[in-house]
Formats: sequence, structure tokens, C-alpha cells
Amino acid sequence: MSETLAIDGGTPIRTDEFPQRTLFGPEDERQLLEVLDSQNAFFPLGTKVHEFERRWSELYGVSHAVCSTSGTSAIHVAIGAINPEPGSEIITTALSDMGTVAPIIQCNCIPVFADVQLGTFNLDPDDIERKITDKTAAIIAVHCFGQPADMDRIMAIADAHGLPVIEDCAQAHLTRHKGRLAGTIGDMGTFSFQDSKHLQCGDGGCTIINDEELGRRATVYVDKGCDWTADRKYRLHYAFIGPCYRMTEFQGAVLLAQLQRLEWIVSQRQRLGDLFCELIAGIPGVHPPERTEGIEHSYWTTPIRIDEDVLGVGPEQFAEAVLAEGIPIAGNWIGKPLYMTDALLGRIAYGSSDLPFDYGRDQPVEYHAGLCPTLELGMSQLRTLRIHEHFGDDDVRDCAAGFRKVAEHYLSS
Repeated sequence: MSETLAIDGGTPIRTDEFPQRTLFGPEDERQLLEVLDSQNAFFPLGTKVHEFERRWSELYGVSHAVCSTSGTSAIHVAIGAINPEPGSEIITTALSDMGTVAPIIQCNCIPVFADVQLGTFNLDPDDIERKITDKTAAIIAVHCFGQPADMDRIMAIADAHGLPVIEDCAQAHLTRHKGRLAGTIGDMGTFSFQDSKHLQCGDGGCTIINDEELGRRATVYVDKGCDWTADRKYRLHYAFIGPCYRMTEFQGAVLLAQLQRLEWIVSQRQRLGDLFCELIAGIPGVHPPERTEGIEHSYWTTPIRIDEDVLGVGPEQFAEAVLAEGIPIAGNWIGKPLYMTDALLGRIAYGSSDLPFDYGRDQPVEYHAGLCPTLELGMSQLRTLRIHEHFGDDDVRDCAAGFRKVAEHYLSS
């Protein structure tokens, strides 16, 4: 007979609070005080952002690292470096923050959504290939939840069609795909340093590039098309019109401090996340992410699918029971596919126009339910668990015990 659930009056698995993530310490303070003492927080004339760019490019083995204000801006810089024609299509996933898609529209291009693989929630290469048209200008592969997408197949498809690939690594810092760091496999890699990420400074971003032409354009694009690179002297010459995404020295200072801990943060999350997935493996109806040999998972968060057909209870009720056991299970992150948001359903971008959704077309692109059926199925089953680097092994075991207790109860009902 199964143990009485806490939600039904039983004893919860966990009564103590889980460890909180500690973001800042003495090194952050020291770096920030150096900026204050310098009386300069403007990065072109400072040292912190330039030093972080140097270290980040060295860590990733690339020629260019271009810092900006957010992960969204980092993607905008990457697309701006490609310089696609207005009305071009860029293929990506609908399981992401709007920060992946807004830059596509801001470059007057059209997001085209490919479906995902149910086991990983990453882009399905077969559907990417089906969505390629003569208007396709690029592919943005999002490494969802911290597990790199199938870059071997994505790159093979992109190469066959002559398309550049941008890797959105917002959730996959310092994570390897068959020995190569995610972000170095495609033409460009982009990163978010928002405070939930492995490396963070409150908010910030970076675009990495190993191509001289793309690198030069990205460096200029981040600052209104103005070139500071030769001697850091301001000159009123603009190569083209671009946004202003300059990172400040304060962000650069925090990133330099945090960078010393990044390898430990990622390795801890990998170890703890793998332990949790091992502990819940084999529970009918409870599915941790599927893994491929040689592809790491850095667990920005852990996606778990709850199969109502097997358990006899839906994800919402299952999650309520797990939460009552003291386990911090959460929702499905973005709630619904991006193409089901009001902004995309209503094509709300520039005034009352349909730009860019109708650019060069007889009819504007329309978004609707059913575009990506596998993604919609997966999201209807999805719940997440954020195991961060300050958890201990016993914390993870409690999380797994909570999942197992709830599952076994419903399986025996």
C-alpha cells in the first residue's frame, strides 16, 4: 500500500528549506569598487568589459566576443552581423523566451517555428529541413534547459542549404556537445547573463564569433554602427544604423568576479542534475530529459514530463502533490509556445501595420495552434525542477524521493 501523500495529510518528505542560491561575494565587491574608484563606468574607456571579452573569447577559443546588454541583444547583434534582407525567414523554436524571437522581428525578418523532439525539447532537425524555403536566411538553435541540440544534424542541414547557424546558449554555459563547447559549433554563439543563468551579472549578454568579417560587423553593430575598435576614440562615423547595446563597466566587473566560479557552477549542476535524473529513472509516466552520449546537460533547469495516460493524474495535480512534499517543482516556464502569445497571434510589432510579417508577401504570415504538435504535447506535460549549485546530494535525494512517492501513490490508485 502506498504511503499517504502530504497533500492528503501524510508526512512530507521535506520540511527544511532548500539552500538559497548565493550570487555575490567579496570578489564582486572588490571588482565593483575598482570601477567606482576609477570614476568611469563607460566601457569603451574602461577595462572591465574589455578584459571580460578577452577572457570569454579565450575560454571559448574564438576570435571575437562582443558584450551587450542582454541575451536578447546578443541575438540581435548576431542577426545584425549576418545582415539579412527584410522579409527573410529565420527558423527557430517556439520553446524559448521572446528574447530569441524579438531580434528576428527587429531585423525586419520573420520567425518560422520548427517542431521539437519530445525527449529533449530541442529542435527537430527533420522539421527544420521541412521549414526551409528560398526566403530562409538563418537558423537559431536554442539549447533548451541546458542540453545542446543535435548540432551534427543541424549543421549538416545548414551546410547543405548554405545557411548560417546561431546558437542560443542562454541556458547552456560552458556545456559540451561531443567535446566542443556549445556556441562554437555554429557560425555564432549567444549568451545571456541574466541573474538566473550559470554566469550572471543581473542582466547582460555576449555574442561569440570566429569569423573576421562577422566579428568586425558585430563589434560595430553593438554601438549604433560606430567603430571604437582601433584606438577607443569616439569619432562621428557610422558604418550603418544599429542599436546601442553597450555593456557598462559595472556589469563587466561582476562578470569578471563570477567567471572565477563558472566551471564549478556548471560542474556542480551537471553532477547534481545527473544524480536526480538517475534517481527518478524508470518511474512509469515520469520522464526526465533523454540524453545522447557525448552531449552534456548543464541543467539551467530540469524538464520533467508527466504522462497523465500512465499516472492517471495530470501534471498540475501531480505538481501540487510534489509541492506539498516540500519539493520546489515549478511550472512549464513560458506557459505556451511563443506563436500563441498575443504579440505574434496579432502580429503586433510596428504601429498598426503587419510589418515585417507581410513584407514581400501577398498575405502576412499567420501563427496559430497546431504549428508544432510535438512541442504542444510536450508543454502540456512539462514541469520543471531547478537544482542549483548550492544544493547538496541529500537535497537532490529528497527531491527524487518526493517525485517517487507521489508517482507510486498514483500508480497504485
